Amino acid sequence: MRDSFSTFHPLVNFLYFVTVLTFSMLFMHPVFQAIALASAVIYAIQLNGAKAIRFNVLYMLPLLLVMAAMNPAFNHAGVTILFYLKSGNPVTLESIAYGIAAACMFVTVIVWFSCYNAVMSSDKFIYLFGTILPSLSLLLSMALRFVPRYLAQIRVISNAQKCIGRDVTQGNLLRRARNGMTIISIVTTWALENAIETANAMKSRGYGLPGRTSFSLYRFDSRDKYVFGIMLGFIIVVLAGAAMGENTIRFFPSIKWTATTPRSIIIYIAYFALCMLPVIINLAEELKWKSTQSKN
Repeated sequence: MRDSFSTFHPLVNFLYFVTVLTFSMLFMHPVFQAIALASAVIYAIQLNGAKAIRFNVLYMLPLLLVMAAMNPAFNHAGVTILFYLKSGNPVTLESIAYGIAAACMFVTVIVWFSCYNAVMSSDKFIYLFGTILPSLSLLLSMALRFVPRYLAQIRVISNAQKCIGRDVTQGNLLRRARNGMTIISIVTTWALENAIETANAMKSRGYGLPGRTSFSLYRFDSRDKYVFGIMLGFIIVVLAGAAMGENTIRFFPSIKWTATTPRSIIIYIAYFALCMLPVIINLAEELKWKSTQSKN
C-alpha cells in the first residue's frame, strides 16, 4: 500500500512523530500503551509490509518478553506478593505490571522510530531545520540515516570479501573473527570518508551561510492545513486529559489508576485517532482510489 501520509508537508509529519513519541514515553497507562503499540505496529506493517512483520515477530516480541520478565527478577517492590524465588526474594504483581509497562514503552518507541525513518527523509529534516540550526540539522540527518546505510554497506563489502574467501562464514573461528574485523574496519573507514565528503560538499554549496536560499518542492497547502488542524485538536484533547489525570497510573506500592468514565473514553478515542491518523489517511486514500477505478 502506498503511504499517503508521507506525501504531506514535513511539518505535519514531524509534529506527528514528535507527539506520538513523546506521549509513548510519558504515558504509562495500560490503555494508552496498548493504543500506541498497536498503532505503531499497524503503521509499520503498512509502511514495510512483510519486513515489518518479520522485524516485530523476530525481534520486538522477544525483546518485550525478556524486558518484562527481567524487572520482577530484580525489582521486588509492591504489596501484592505472588510467590517467592529460591533466593527468598518475592515476586510481586506490581513489579510484573511495571515491567510489562516499561517493556511496552521501549518497544513502542523503537517501532515508532522505524516508521519515522521510513517517512522523514533527510531532505525533509534539513528543510525544517536547515535555516534555524544548519549544523545540528545536518549532523542529525547524517546520524539518522547512518544505521541503514551502514548495514547496506556491510552487506556490499561482505559479498565482495566472500568472492576472495575472506567472509565471516569462511575458515575456522579465528579466521572468521579476523575477517569480521577486516569488514568492520573497511566499513568504518568508508563511513568516516563519506561523512567528510558530505560535510565538504554542503560547505562548498554555501550550506548554513546567512541569506542562503534553497529550492524546495514542499508547500503547505489546504490539505496540510486540514490535517494539521485535526492533529492539533486531538493533541489538545489528549493534553487536557493528561492535565486531568486520565493518563495517570501508580505502580508502587500498589497499582492504582483513575476509574473509566465517559470523559476518559473520549480521551482514549482522541488518542486512538491521533495515533492511527496515518493509517486512517492511507485507508481513506485507498478507498478513494478503488472508488475511482470502479467508476472507470
